[in-house]
Amino acid sequence: MATRKFEYSLQVRWSDSDRLGHVNNTRFVEYLQEARAHFITECLLAAEGTRGATVVRKLTVDFLRPIFDESGPLLIGVSISRIGRTSFGVLHVVRDVNGAVCAEAEAVMVTFDLDSQSSRRVTDRERAVLAEYMDAPHTRPETE
Repeated sequence: MATRKFEYSLQVRWSDSDRLGHVNNTRFVEYLQEARAHFITECLLAAEGTRGATVVRKLTVDFLRPIFDESGPLLIGVSISRIGRTSFGVLHVVRDVNGAVCAEAEAVMVTFDLDSQSSRRVTDRERAVLAEYMDAPHTRPETE
């Protein structure tokens, strides 16, 4: 079980709401991307001295409850579900200001070499850092 967890706080922006008065599902995906980018940058930058390139291969989102302007600030928990040879899974849990789970998502991230424009192996140091965030306490919460 991991000893570290990563959480990213994000305020709901006025422009995020659609005509129905709640945050549009495309904005949910942007929230996930923002939290994941901060996680990858902060954690892997500390490990490797460089961020390293990653690309999203697959993203699955379960929209569990709407987010409104007053739902923020949101807290997005990020953890690692698996680490493969050239990819790793990133779990996201989006909670509103009251702690209710609004969305759960998983992204498959592929480590990428910009010069060859192809996947590359996860380095030993990246693997060690990512492993610190596996099965973090906020992963896969019970939904209401």
